[in-house]
Amino acid sequence: MQKITGIKAISFDADRTLWDYEKSMRLSLLGTLKELEKLDPKSASMLDVEKMINIQKEVAHKITREELNLKEIRHESFRRALEHTGRANNVLAAHLNNMYFKYRAVSVDAYDDVSETLHILKKSYVLCMVSNGNTAPDVCRLSDMFSFVIFSDECGIRKPDAKIFNMALEKAGCKKDEFLHVGDSLEDDVLGAVNAGIKSVWLNRDRVKNVTDIKPSYEISNLSELIDMLS
Repeated sequence: MQKITGIKAISFDADRTLWDYEKSMRLSLLGTLKELEKLDPKSASMLDVEKMINIQKEVAHKITREELNLKEIRHESFRRALEHTGRANNVLAAHLNNMYFKYRAVSVDAYDDVSETLHILKKSYVLCMVSNGNTAPDVCRLSDMFSFVIFSDECGIRKPDAKIFNMALEKAGCKKDEFLHVGDSLEDDVLGAVNAGIKSVWLNRDRVKNVTDIKPSYEISNLSELIDMLS
């Protein structure tokens, strides 16, 4: 097993690294659509989770993240979904958006390998979270694990931009060769670390083949592997 030495601080991605974003998102959409069934059964009959996901993707693709934050993009997705059914209703769209995030707050669960790993690493390293998402660690009882959290929506910088990692470096008070970033995305996390000149760990839970030119410093399939690599 490869060993990682000289590290003082570790940053973690959030969605799909610490918790199952896909599962949480689908459960939240399902709950929101059930709410829609009560308020507008006709619109609900013309929508399902897959349609809502596709509409959200279209909105996110067409609207730059600088124009709208993630919550606003989700709101716009509900507005366009109702428009798609021929029953546009901005007030109802706003209500559905609020309901979606209420469901998200209770549907996020950390992966089984997260809590114990973070507890162990916290004893020896400064831990932080650097996320393009908008889910706070307190929703799955992880807030005590991190010295600080950086959200792209709040700082206006998204991974793989090196600037967001430079912010983390400054907050952690360490040099580039003392900093390690862990994440599931080659394009956001690993490339971002490369851009910033820091070490990266690609968390490849599904053991997919890397068919890109983006090369992580290290690769693991379970977060707990970090413990032995850093010891």
